[in-house]
Amino acid sequence: MVRSEASDVPGYLAGVPEGRRAVLTEVRELCRAELPGFEEVMAYGMPAYARDGVREVAFASQKQYISFYLMRGDVREAFEERLAGRDMGKGCLRFRRPEQVDLDLLRDLLRATAARPGTAC
Repeated sequence: MVRSEASDVPGYLAGVPEGRRAVLTEVRELCRAELPGFEEVMAYGMPAYARDGVREVAFASQKQYISFYLMRGDVREAFEERLAGRDMGKGCLRFRRPEQVDLDLLRDLLRATAARPGTAC
């Protein structure tokens, strides 16, 4: 699933392959818990979390991996050491298998994002 046509996050999760649904549900719960004041929206066919109308975090089930999008360069820079050696794009952290999703790292990234506003790319 590259781009979902779901209108909400429960619909999105219902369409995710069963082998990924549990971990993506955990990622959603983590986002909802760690991003107080953020709005959960669907953007570009994936769940996203916006503060004051600006999307700062998103996740998706892609064809070959699970993606966690961190659209805050300042947070990525602050975690440069912990992100080193990981499969990453410009603002995307990729996990090839569901069991590789590092929920502790994601929690820390979310907490840093929530701690203060910043510029999203």
